[in-house]
Amino acid sequence: MPIELVTVPIEKPDHVNVIFGHSHFIKTVEDLHEALVNAVPGIKFGLAFSEASGPRLVRWSGTDPELTDLARRNVLNIAAGHCFLIMLGNAYPINVLPAVRNVVEVCTIFCATANPVTVVLADLGEQRAVLGVADGFKPLGIEGEEDIAKRMSFLRQIGYKLGPGVS
Repeated sequence: MPIELVTVPIEKPDHVNVIFGHSHFIKTVEDLHEALVNAVPGIKFGLAFSEASGPRLVRWSGTDPELTDLARRNVLNIAAGHCFLIMLGNAYPINVLPAVRNVVEVCTIFCATANPVTVVLADLGEQRAVLGVADGFKPLGIEGEEDIAKRMSFLRQIGYKLGPGVS
């Protein structure tokens, strides 16, 4: 059986974060929806799941119509069985990953990022397998003392670490 390597970029605005993974059952859509809304009140997201048997439909849900449409279109383009894509509007993956990981149908999370993502696939004709993802770009060097200070400052600025003297 011939195998063709295929790459599919995930189309999204720069500010949208994505979580791309593999699951195993049709109830993934409802369970991921519940996990997301319970993790972050008022969360804006769209999600889609590629059913791998039966009618083989792209199943979907979400709280934001634009993000939901984006998730559906991307999963249809990727066209690999049992993959799911969550597009996040007003939350970061770090806010929801523990809840997503705890969904019993979730097998693998390939990436969680705001970077450009390209999905690398093996196309077997009637089947497609996710081989991996290209997340962002190649590094340009090693961080120095100034870069470390900027990183630490940024994490405190956005509230993920406490600043000096803050308790």
